[in-house]
Amino acid sequence: MDQHVSQATAPANGGTAEENRTDARVRQASTGFGISVEDYLLPTRGRIQMLGHDGSVLPVNEQGIAPGHNYPVPEDERLLRAYEQLVLGRRINDQNAALVRQGRMAVYPSSHGQEACQVAAAFALEKRDWLFPTYRDTVAVIARGVDPNQVMTSFRGEWHQGYDPLEHNTSVEATPLTTQLLHAVGVAHAARLRGEDTVVLAMCGDGATSEGDFHEALNFAAVFHLPVIFFVQNNGYAISVPLSAQSAAPSLAHKAVGYGMAGERVDGNDLMALLAVLDRAVSIAREGSGPLLIEAETYRMQAHTNADDDTRYRQSDEVAQWVERDPVIRMRAYLDERGLLTEAEQTRIAELAEETAKDLRDAMNADVQTDPLELFRHVFVEQTPQLKEQEAKLADELAREAEQTEETR
Repeated sequence: MDQHVSQATAPANGGTAEENRTDARVRQASTGFGISVEDYLLPTRGRIQMLGHDGSVLPVNEQGIAPGHNYPVPEDERLLRAYEQLVLGRRINDQNAALVRQGRMAVYPSSHGQEACQVAAAFALEKRDWLFPTYRDTVAVIARGVDPNQVMTSFRGEWHQGYDPLEHNTSVEATPLTTQLLHAVGVAHAARLRGEDTVVLAMCGDGATSEGDFHEALNFAAVFHLPVIFFVQNNGYAISVPLSAQSAAPSLAHKAVGYGMAGERVDGNDLMALLAVLDRAVSIAREGSGPLLIEAETYRMQAHTNADDDTRYRQSDEVAQWVERDPVIRMRAYLDERGLLTEAEQTRIAELAEETAKDLRDAMNADVQTDPLELFRHVFVEQTPQLKEQEAKLADELAREAEQTEETR
């Protein structure tokens, strides 16, 4: 019996059992960075942060970096473009909150305070790559080039999402918790089978890490070495449930090692650090070294949605502590200090943000002309006999109602 067990567990290639348990791609990636497998898989001891709360660049020894986890500062021009999208995202968030109060949108999950995560997610990808957002990732979707008016369609209660996912390689904003991670893994697997050079970035919140779909998605991606980046925006709460009641792990990024993928933790309100970390993650995934888990530590400044009363589960002084970490203010301070954000440029960006907000107001205030027969037109490529019959009945009822209305005039 002992002999049989020893034969079964003996390394097939003459290496140690630990070496055989470690995927070759992971070993190759760690070797490329000149570090051990453990140092490659585990996040650094601190989180990656490049800008202080005042927008100043932190000393290198305070940025949380370690050998093999080095992050160069993104180019000035790219930071300026990202800042523009950051300002746009903030204005869109605030405008949508107002539209909800005016009854022009049914619901809106604001990402006020989390905009840096979403802008960086979009900027890290190339056009051929795919983004899988959640219901709170409107800013990321818009940063991928989708018309803001189209993105808001579903939030006003219409039956369709409003934009074509294939046009921008951006999936619909998923409301069911964590389902988009499985879809992202499926797209990455299909791309791999087709030989396509595609990286997939799947977004989720800290609450999603408590779901079974999270485990299934990460495990499948790791086993099949898929080019997926799981980007967790840890804003501290799963609606009202704090992270401390969800996980006992040192950080959510530490969960990665259990699946055999690399993990990293980053300041989710530091646009510079986010771009640097996600750029590295996309590069690693694209070169075939497998998936990664990135945790961005951020904070949801407003309620979960307009239907939520966040004063029931958190104190105002807790929220106030995050005001000074605002990603827009920090990035503006950095660009000002560098002389990159001229007064004329600030004016241009502000005017663009206001123009975008006005377009949103106009679009959401316009009455929608609905056609009930659309219900039957987009279910199957070829309508079933049952649907044809139902459509005909409804069309007849609508015609009779129209006749009766006309007769009473």
